[in-house]
Amino acid sequence: MKGFFNKILRIDLSKRTFRYEAISDEILARTLGGKGLGTYLLMRENPVGVNPLSPENVFIIAVGPVTGTKMWSQSRFGTYTKSPATGGYGESYCGGALAPKIKGCGVDAIILEGGCASLSWLAIDENGVTFHDAAALRGKETYETEAAILAHSREGAGAMVIGPAGENRVAIACIKSYKWRSLGRGGMGAVLGVKNVKGITFAGTKDCEVADEEKLKNLIKAIAQKGKESPVTELYQKLGTPMQVKVTNTQKCFPTRYWQSGRFSGWESICADYMQANLEVKAHGCPNCFLRCTKKSVIKNGRHAGLEVEGPEYETIYAIGGLNAIEGLEEVAWLNDVCDRLGIDTMSAGNISSFAIEAYKRGKIDFAIDYNQPDRAAELYRLVAHGEGVGKILGQGIKQASRQLGLEDLAIHVKGLEPAGFDPRVLKGMGLSYATSARGACHLRGTFYKAELSGQIEKEQIEGKAKLMIDYEDRCALFDSLVLCRFFRDFVLWDELAILIEATTGLHFDKQQLEILANDITQMTRQYNRREGLDGSTDTLPKRFLTEPTEEGATLTRLQLDTMIKEYNEIRNTRENEKRKCHQ
Repeated sequence: MKGFFNKILRIDLSKRTFRYEAISDEILARTLGGKGLGTYLLMRENPVGVNPLSPENVFIIAVGPVTGTKMWSQSRFGTYTKSPATGGYGESYCGGALAPKIKGCGVDAIILEGGCASLSWLAIDENGVTFHDAAALRGKETYETEAAILAHSREGAGAMVIGPAGENRVAIACIKSYKWRSLGRGGMGAVLGVKNVKGITFAGTKDCEVADEEKLKNLIKAIAQKGKESPVTELYQKLGTPMQVKVTNTQKCFPTRYWQSGRFSGWESICADYMQANLEVKAHGCPNCFLRCTKKSVIKNGRHAGLEVEGPEYETIYAIGGLNAIEGLEEVAWLNDVCDRLGIDTMSAGNISSFAIEAYKRGKIDFAIDYNQPDRAAELYRLVAHGEGVGKILGQGIKQASRQLGLEDLAIHVKGLEPAGFDPRVLKGMGLSYATSARGACHLRGTFYKAELSGQIEKEQIEGKAKLMIDYEDRCALFDSLVLCRFFRDFVLWDELAILIEATTGLHFDKQQLEILANDITQMTRQYNRREGLDGSTDTLPKRFLTEPTEEGATLTRLQLDTMIKEYNEIRNTRENEKRKCHQ
């Protein structure tokens, strides 16, 4: 099929062998690559009930038909596995410049099975796989590791690596790429750690033929025109995601002091305007992207002067800054850097450290830590990454740690994954999104905060909310299959998606067919959870969200949540019935 190589690379780490396998047009047509293909392979390849922290847990890398083209926002790839954080469906995505180098290896997906006998790194290109000893890199942080393996790789290669947290099988361990980019959520780094894979380089240069170059070229031009005319573009270029800090504090849905409040009194010291005024900021972006939403920031003054980071992004600012009540973006940026080097997810890290504050106040841990103590937070992150002291407990992830400490009613998570920076007691649709997401409390499955914060739908609305949320979620499922960046959701709507799929693959879908396809992909992720023991009862929110208001008085009742979930499931099931009718 056009847009694909119709090929999978299977790597047996235990035997240090690899082979190529064909993947049919029929499978590609109903999965579209990326998330669809990765989830299909996860269902097919992973043993039922596999321990996520065992070498038998497969690790899948997938790209899509848009990857490597000149399409805006195509510089992303996905990874799929059983999550150490949740024990269920795990997915994570990464931007930067690595995705085209992966696809350039002449494959649509890569399956890592088994584990290396000793710490190793892999070099993958269009000619196959080479195994390298990584003993000298044991315990090394991510920046040093990436530089070391790239120094011994083919010119032009890119890499993904783990830090100490991944080696120590920490449930919040991430994978880093191009120094600052992350496969952040769900413990992806721990899965590579279990497999004794310190890093992987990719240096593929193969081109993949698309179905209609002219159609794709015209679409690219049309989207560029949309971007030129949209005020969103200028905002992303100038301020990036930190612009959300002001918005969410104004709307009183910025999670603060471990989800007690929706407004942080010190928010002006961690917002986009503060960043622009007090840090040296340059716009930066992925290849083939005019939004340039990422900011390279250099701290100009104070004890961290000279430190360069990418970001910090909104989700890091909320988790490390808001939840821990840390004032000063310089301190948030420094803690961002600490986490990046150790190879831990900043969102989970911020939730874990603020949970630890409340645990200490309740006498459940002896690690003394309080709000607005960045040095203590940094020390805690180091303990977590190295599995030492209280970090050994907290590094199991919020679900297991809270159970062990007898604080399950305090812990904020869904299925074991902590939420993003949007309080569902204010943004009711985000509550639905968190509850029903297969990977846990995830904002990216639908990015429905956009609809509620912009006024497209009332925040307090309950009935009828699931319909619009599913529309967002379905488009996002297709974005993750093709694979595209979320921030192009305003520019690539249903019509553009249909054109893009036809231009790259030659497949023609109308909107109803695309909705059915997206529904199949989403339901497949939920099916994976069910077979792993995460049934419908796990589609809920933590007790505190449903019984405790924010300090500003915002509430979400169980009846409200159940009403939205019921409507959500009815729509999803109707889509399945429509598919069956189409096949009769």
